[in-house]
Amino acid sequence: MASVAITRKNQLVSSLLYTIRCRRSYFCPTVTTGRLSFTTLTSTSPADTETPVSRTKVLETFKEEFEIGSRLLTLETGKIARFANGAVVLGIDDTKVLSTVCSAKGDGVRDFLPLTVDYQEKQFAQGVIPGTYMRREGAPKERELLCGRLIDRPIRPLFPAGFYHEVQVMASVLSSDGKQDPDIMAANATSAALMLSDIPWGGPIGMIRIARIDGHLIVNPTMDELNLSDLNLVYACTKDKTLMLDVQAREISEKDLEAAFRFAHPEAVKFIEPQIRLAAKAGKQKKEYKLSLVSERTMEKIRDLTETPIVNIFTDPKYGKFERGEALDKITQNVKGILEEEGDDESLKVLSKTVDTVRKQIIRKRIITEGFRLDGRQLDEIRPLYCEAGNLPGLHGSALFSRGDTQVLCTVTLGAPGDAQRLDSIVGPPTKRFMLHYSFPPYCINEVGKRTGLNRREVGHGTLAEKALLAVLPPEHDFPYTVRINSEVMGSDGSTSMATVCGGSMALMDAGIPLREHVAGLSVGLVTEVDPSTGNVEEYRILTDILGLEDHLGDMDFKIAGTRNGITSIQLDIKPAGIPLDIICESLGPAYKGRLQILDHMEQEINSARTQDGRNSPRLVTLKYSNDDLRRLIGPLGALKMKIEEETGARMSVSDGALTIVAKNQSVMEKVQEKVDLIIGRAIEVGGVYKGIITSIKEYGAFVEFNGGQHGLLHVSELSHEPVSKISDVISVGQQLSLMCIGQDLRGNIKLSLKATLPQKTKKSDPIKTSSNFSKQNPPEDPPRQQETPNPAAKESPYSATSPIVIRSAVECDEEEKSSSLKNNTKVARKYPQKPKDLKSLSDEVELVSKKSKTGKPFLHTEKRTSVFGCNYTSEDEEDEGEYNKRTVSDYLEEDKKSKIDAKKLKLGMKVTAKIVQVRARGLVLDLGGGINGMYRFEGNGKQNFEVGNEVRVQCTSFNSKGIPVMSILQDD
Repeated sequence: MASVAITRKNQLVSSLLYTIRCRRSYFCPTVTTGRLSFTTLTSTSPADTETPVSRTKVLETFKEEFEIGSRLLTLETGKIARFANGAVVLGIDDTKVLSTVCSAKGDGVRDFLPLTVDYQEKQFAQGVIPGTYMRREGAPKERELLCGRLIDRPIRPLFPAGFYHEVQVMASVLSSDGKQDPDIMAANATSAALMLSDIPWGGPIGMIRIARIDGHLIVNPTMDELNLSDLNLVYACTKDKTLMLDVQAREISEKDLEAAFRFAHPEAVKFIEPQIRLAAKAGKQKKEYKLSLVSERTMEKIRDLTETPIVNIFTDPKYGKFERGEALDKITQNVKGILEEEGDDESLKVLSKTVDTVRKQIIRKRIITEGFRLDGRQLDEIRPLYCEAGNLPGLHGSALFSRGDTQVLCTVTLGAPGDAQRLDSIVGPPTKRFMLHYSFPPYCINEVGKRTGLNRREVGHGTLAEKALLAVLPPEHDFPYTVRINSEVMGSDGSTSMATVCGGSMALMDAGIPLREHVAGLSVGLVTEVDPSTGNVEEYRILTDILGLEDHLGDMDFKIAGTRNGITSIQLDIKPAGIPLDIICESLGPAYKGRLQILDHMEQEINSARTQDGRNSPRLVTLKYSNDDLRRLIGPLGALKMKIEEETGARMSVSDGALTIVAKNQSVMEKVQEKVDLIIGRAIEVGGVYKGIITSIKEYGAFVEFNGGQHGLLHVSELSHEPVSKISDVISVGQQLSLMCIGQDLRGNIKLSLKATLPQKTKKSDPIKTSSNFSKQNPPEDPPRQQETPNPAAKESPYSATSPIVIRSAVECDEEEKSSSLKNNTKVARKYPQKPKDLKSLSDEVELVSKKSKTGKPFLHTEKRTSVFGCNYTSEDEEDEGEYNKRTVSDYLEEDKKSKIDAKKLKLGMKVTAKIVQVRARGLVLDLGGGINGMYRFEGNGKQNFEVGNEVRVQCTSFNSKGIPVMSILQDD
């Protein structure tokens, strides 16, 4: 180690001495070229020949730090992308965006500015590998196209006139913490990069985002703050003029919006000074580019040839859009022939552009001086309107909207929550449940063209209309559908995006979506006269509802959409290098008046959401299941779910513990629910009706498979209101029936009933009615016990009408007498006719019966018995009890209720005198008094000669499964 240290020391000493001799300086100078610096250490000593020469690259960087809205921002250049004409990295916290600009070297022959703006959000910026098959980013997404337009719109007007060299801007997100939207950062970084480059440009600009929460305006809001805001304003400007506006709001008033504009302007200007300082440090000298300008001689010559015929065409009201265009093209062809005869090649090269300039000057002058418009309207007058909702009845929703020659057809399609669009953006929500897709086919302007992929213009117009309608949609928890609007432009003569807003609003109401308000929109134009020396606006005219040609010839396209209560969406595009903010604020007034006129026509056609009861109205239902049941429904690799969707045409989406089904109509919904019930079933409730299939038939009843593989017992007594002698005469194996759940025993066996789903027939004679008539002759001494109100499930069930009478449980007697001897052996039994809400509570309530039944005569274990509610008895006994249970509450209340006891005092072991009201094959029906009836079973073959009306002394020994007291006859003392 010592030798190595000495060797290095000798090298440094030799290098230092050599430098002193050659440079006569104690320090090695730094050679700087541009932003590169190289420090070179050399030596001629023998030791130097053994060690390679070390060279260190030093990058010269420049940085500007400033604060806006309590956030620290940095502009940095010189470290990366140094070969570009201009490259700047703008950072806020951990979010950094790089923007670069380059210009083509050659001078192409063209008459427009070929400016391309590309914005990229790659997944590495948030530490994620793309989920695509190739694990690479694919074609630009909608958000990337929208952000590119957001950058393009404010910078394009600031390029000098006649600058037609190709320019490309590329903005890339280097890192993102998810808190800040990078789009505003990319626009400001692009402005700084253009300032540093050698490209002629009239910047810089500043762009700011403003939010409003609880009435307070917030500068540079985070994504979380933006979600709570009712205003999302993007404002771009130069030092004294406005360049671009983009607004999404929740019905904000014109007055509040104007206040937000005036608040945003000074905040956006704060971005300008740091860019100027950075350009002063690291900017390049602006390069001399050749500008394609028309000479004065050529302009005057073509003006003299075309001015008079152009004026004649524009003042003739018989010309429509295409007739006017054909006449103007004919003028151009006539002038071309004259120039060709004269051999004026210079004028021929710029003929088309020069004719367009002459046309623009003529129309603008007449608008300023005379208030003249091409179609003869007043400056604040809108075009004729036509509205039609539901013009395509086979769809979920549709509407046709026309304003002048502009016509748009909008359709609405409703889908399941799983149909929501998935967004791969590095910021914002992961999905979008409301989509508006705008299409501009070539035939709408009588042209021939190709349909390609995503078009920047179509994406931008569709998003503008989507923002306008999003503010009036119902909340997701009230309307969980995924909604798609498709807008097809049928004819274009200006403001097709605003026509989409109007048509989309009507189509949504036609689809049955409960919008808060109708939304309408229109475009406002501007024509100005500017002082060439100062650039100040001397005269201007605001035009309401502009035509396509007025948009082309004017200075501004100000699209404003909203309801009667306020504005929901705005997009401002301009052609000159800025417009005073006062003029923009003044334009809000005419836009509001025109919007009200359009809303009046829309409300006359449809003013509320249609009811979804038609044959084509979609249905959506959300069902709760366990995750295990949902896994059974989906099947391996989703095969079972896809099979159901293919067979029915419905859509199903599964989330944690929930299944959402969207069907085309009610019949399809019923088919899907039936298939789902057969696979996984649904929550079983007493009183619920289920479809089941008979699997086997026994002498005492039939076993049924229903509700996703569950089994239940259909007893012979529950087959029909009429006595059934042979089960196979009524049902057969494999038959499908609709059955009602009437209970469950302790072992989990479910009792089903067919007769509960059938209408009950009135009998002409019945033994019970005979006894009722007998009891009517002897009115009761005490008033009958008031019947308790059944639960809603019992009300809806026809089975509740045949429920047994209300019987007080034994535990109620214990509570009244405060006796603890029986408390440990009893539980609360259910009261009739009110039924438990679920099977669990039913199981708890009948647990008492299981204990009481043990005191009766036991059955042999070798006998075949059916356990029903814990009470073991033969099928014949159950048949008798089923016949007994057919008596309704009213039947018993009409009988003789004379008794020496009260219903609340009846308990186990109590002795009473009862009257026989009916004699059956297996026992007696006894009137215990107070509206209470009991039963006595014959023991063995001990049937005696009992007659109706006899009185016997009995003792309460137990209560059966349905709360009916079981009595024993006492022998005479």
